[in-house]
Amino acid sequence: MALLGSAAIAMWWDIAPAWRSEFEDWHSHEHFPERMGVPGFRRGSRWVSAHGGEGFFVMYELDGYDTLSSPAYLGRLNQPTPWSTKLMPQHRNMIRSQCRVLESVGGGLARYALTLRLSPRAGAQDALRAFVKAHAAACCVRPGISGAHLLMTQTPAIAQTTEQAIRGARDGVADWIYIVNGYDINAVTACEGEVRNAEELARHADPAAAWSDIYCLSHTLEAVGTGLSGQGATPNA
Repeated sequence: MALLGSAAIAMWWDIAPAWRSEFEDWHSHEHFPERMGVPGFRRGSRWVSAHGGEGFFVMYELDGYDTLSSPAYLGRLNQPTPWSTKLMPQHRNMIRSQCRVLESVGGGLARYALTLRLSPRAGAQDALRAFVKAHAAACCVRPGISGAHLLMTQTPAIAQTTEQAIRGARDGVADWIYIVNGYDINAVTACEGEVRNAEELARHADPAAAWSDIYCLSHTLEAVGTGLSGQGATPNA
């Protein structure tokens, strides 16, 4: 697969401009290294709105689904650092989805990421998956596109964590998530239009739940043993 592993965490939120600089420092130099020190975490990536908005998209790629409820990960979630405790309340409009990877094709991450949140109609899960799988296979070999991935949210049965409690409001959850990566924003934008306007999407997915945006890569970090990318961050043991 283009993604590293068979599970993922996909998140969207926004940060007020007054907190943005400190947030990016914390996320790059403390939070990413902390998460990459958890066994099973393979790669983290942070993306900023490609159109100048306040939103972020963050994705963690995991070895397997059991990482989401592992003692090591739950320990991090329930023992946030002082800096995390300070920044967590500034995460606004949080959508946090813990996912299985259904499809992943192509060559991995690139500069831009289209993220689409979808929800299958009742009884149309197989048909929607087949449509997205076909689109992913066709688009990922085009100029400007590097990969495409379909995630399905499956929230593990765990208690609310300390980090969630600090954020206050209950996190929102996506259903299915389709991500298209590319190095040409026009090619990525074309994929957005193809999917959003497809007759298959209207038949197989709830139009009221469909949402999409395009993001630009800001920072990425891989765990020890899988190579490192990004600047100024060293994973914790």
